[in-house]
Amino acid sequence: MIRAVFIAIGVCLILVGLECLIVDKAYLEGETMVTPANFFSDAVFAPRREFAPPRWAPFSLIAAGAVVMLYSFSIPRRIRG
Repeated sequence: MIRAVFIAIGVCLILVGLECLIVDKAYLEGETMVTPANFFSDAVFAPRREFAPPRWAPFSLIAAGAVVMLYSFSIPRRIRG
């Protein structure tokens, strides 16, 4: 079970690293906020946030994911205790 968790974490890190390698900027949409004051009027939107991954992020995430996956393969299939 623990082995599968580490494999999943490694795969997720590698995928996020590959996405950061491809994308220059990402815009995160804000949530729609409805309060009692503006319930019958137009909804108030939170501002969009811009996310630009630093240059070191893609390669660091890919390397960390690879290390975690290599570690997961070194864990024995069944831990007897």
